[in-house]
Amino acid sequence: MNSYQNPSELAPPAGFSHVVKSSRRTTLHVAGQVAYDTQGRIVGVGDFAQQVRQVYTNIRTALRHCGADMEDLVKTTIFVRDLTAEKIATIRAVRKEFLADHALPASTLIGVQALAKPELMLEVEAVAMID
Repeated sequence: MNSYQNPSELAPPAGFSHVVKSSRRTTLHVAGQVAYDTQGRIVGVGDFAQQVRQVYTNIRTALRHCGADMEDLVKTTIFVRDLTAEKIATIRAVRKEFLADHALPASTLIGVQALAKPELMLEVEAVAMID
């Protein structure tokens, strides 16, 4: 079971949980996912929202392959090329399609200069825990 904690001594979180406590036994580490389709083609070149959607679709696919789902996420690290307030808002809006408000993972958001290919706009690593 995961317990989502937001201590009152910390600033109110916006789109994440400060702490996720898990009593589960198996940890899944999902490598950084980018906006590749099943053939390795980049989805949504120039369309940030479409790339965010593809990245979270890929994370969900990886988790389901191992018997987990998005509510099993305990931590994400998000790398965004040329980070802006608009991109942050887009991430939060699109993630709502994948993450329940009551089960938001701990999360870190990092602006980066570049990713593996110039057409890629973000990459997300994920950690999930299951029984």
